[in-house]
Amino acid sequence: MKTLFLFFLSLSLSSAKAPNILFIITDDQGYGDLSCHGNPAIKTPHLDQLYSESTVFTDYHVAPTCSPTRAALLTGHWSNRTGVWHTIMGRSMLRENEVTIAQHLQENYATAMFGKWHLGDNFPYRPEDRGFEEVYRHGGGGIGQTPDLWDNAYFDGAYFHNGEIAPAKGFCTDVFFQQAHNFIKKAAEEEEPFFAYLSLNAPHGPLHCPQKYLDLYKSLDPKLAAFFGMITNIDENIGEIRKLLSELGIAENTLLIFTTDNGSASGSKFFNAGMKGRKGSPYDGGHRVPLFIHWPAEGLDQHRKIDTLTHAVDLVPTLLEICSPQSETEIKFDGLSLKTLLDPENQKQWPERFLITDSQRVVDPIKWRQSAVMSQQYRLINGNELYDIKADPGQKKNIARDQPQQVKRMRDFYEKWWAELQPSFSKTTEIYLGHPKNPVSTLTAHDWLNTPPPWNQGHIRQANDNTKKKEKKPEKHEGHWAIKVVTDGTYEIILRRWPLEANHPISAGLPPGANVPGASKAFRNEAGLALPISSAVLQIDDRDLESKSVSEEDSHITFTTSLKKGSYRLSPRFIHAQGEVGAYYVTVKKQ
Repeated sequence: MKTLFLFFLSLSLSSAKAPNILFIITDDQGYGDLSCHGNPAIKTPHLDQLYSESTVFTDYHVAPTCSPTRAALLTGHWSNRTGVWHTIMGRSMLRENEVTIAQHLQENYATAMFGKWHLGDNFPYRPEDRGFEEVYRHGGGGIGQTPDLWDNAYFDGAYFHNGEIAPAKGFCTDVFFQQAHNFIKKAAEEEEPFFAYLSLNAPHGPLHCPQKYLDLYKSLDPKLAAFFGMITNIDENIGEIRKLLSELGIAENTLLIFTTDNGSASGSKFFNAGMKGRKGSPYDGGHRVPLFIHWPAEGLDQHRKIDTLTHAVDLVPTLLEICSPQSETEIKFDGLSLKTLLDPENQKQWPERFLITDSQRVVDPIKWRQSAVMSQQYRLINGNELYDIKADPGQKKNIARDQPQQVKRMRDFYEKWWAELQPSFSKTTEIYLGHPKNPVSTLTAHDWLNTPPPWNQGHIRQANDNTKKKEKKPEKHEGHWAIKVVTDGTYEIILRRWPLEANHPISAGLPPGANVPGASKAFRNEAGLALPISSAVLQIDDRDLESKSVSEEDSHITFTTSLKKGSYRLSPRFIHAQGEVGAYYVTVKKQ
């Protein structure tokens, strides 16, 4: 496509040293969830100050949900090209052939990520497999989700630190910022440039935060108060980390980026900066988000607005042009470098172009689903609604009938875009088994294909109990993991209903866990349902290979089988009186 280009890297900085990079992205915070964007209630003084000292992009767009945005901004490729068009069902794993910005920079930068990855919890999709040397994160798309450590909540949790479990004290956002502080201090002491990707799970639900932030918004609805409280907590942490950069004497040559991953999840009804839509929507409220870039060494410390249409796919080519060493490489990007736009002295004409965002949230992409084709002036929504975004920023008047030629131009662009990407949709991201770098793999129900999975630990505790439904038909487990066996051999496949760290009998229930301050229940604050499970079945590629009985004391059932190199569908399950459930947690070891 015309938007793809051959990229030759060259160091073209006026400063002697390439900058440090601090990239901060929040989760579910929309354009309107900032005081500097006109929100009358929220308290974000530190972000307001950063806004006043940054180049800000007013027409910057991402995907309408989190994993697809992260895939685009880390690779410079359309989310659908990377294999990431959903947040669950095996469609949130970043394809192995994709190269992240950390992989580009790691030869010359110390690289680290903190918080939310949500692009794969198994080899070869984890951040430590994708160029990040220091990793401190939760599992899945949020704390307390299915791949996360069992019974985690937003306070006093445990996290994966370079693959090891690390208990922590305090509120999750504070913990992630403190870990970033430690990394930045070490890099500064060693005089090593760093790339710190601080990717937060807040203010994504469940809506929890320390009581003092809830108290700031007592007059608001409790859910909105918690949502805003989480953002104010982030704001204070941003103030603290900027203070640290100054104390270390590295603020001048640190490129600080602040953005968010999609439209507002909880604040759009209160204030949405005049936009239509929220998280998940193809309208601007679903994907137009803040982008602040601050870099004093290059004069990017004064408030300047750029109204040019831009997208998450532009960030990798931008950072590479600014930060890469003097070496030549070839990368085909879907984005353009924004470096010329960032330079206030540059008068080059910015090319007219179309950009696309969509929200698929299905196993395989569907043409035109929840899509927006964007130009500087127009938005084509779902292929049939046209809005003049300059005259009608609230997208209230559909002018498709009045502008058939404009609709055709934008539809033609989408058709070419779709035709190029469609052949890659069938390339399923598979979890590797038997790889020397990862001899033990833990699979979770979060990544089941072909069925809506239990993506958080509250669902696991409820066991997707069919007896709660009006139609009491026997349950049948239809999900599977897409796996790739990389080495012939004998494999031990261990089935669990509760994860290893819970160490609990398969058929037994669990009492609810403790709740934490906020406006909603923690996922663990759900009673674990007892199930009369009688047997376990190992199923691969629609074939039942073996069955074993399950006693009341069994916490796991182990099968041993020989597997040849190749791709398989792994679908083990438990049988109970009402039907069957999938094994929510499976550990695979090569003997």
